Amino acid sequence: MTEQIAGIDPDVAPSGAGCVECDASGGWWVHLRRCAQCGHIGCCDMSPNQHGTKHFEATGHPFIQSYEPGEEWFYNFPTQEMFEGGPKLAPPHHHPLDQSVPGPRDRVPADWQSHLN
Repeated sequence: MTEQIAGIDPDVAPSGAGCVECDASGGWWVHLRRCAQCGHIGCCDMSPNQHGTKHFEATGHPFIQSYEPGEEWFYNFPTQEMFEGGPKLAPPHHHPLDQSVPGPRDRVPADWQSHLN
């Protein structure tokens, strides 16, 4: 039996392939983060809109996991701790491999680096 961790639901699928709010507004992101409680995909704190952190602030959901290929780390917002490993979340475990970083390719401005936080 897998140990239950408050704030992590391993059965919830991710909300999609990209940041929910950026997709809705036509924005772009650098890296993606997945809420380990509800599956919300938000953009990282380097991204112009920082939707991953804003999701935590709005919901109190304490854990995110990287939604980048080859990365499995989690971050605990309340304690500000990062850790490797943890419960295996429902697939998919990262954005599509053909999705650009930053992305999506057609919405990233040519001077994207000047927009980083």
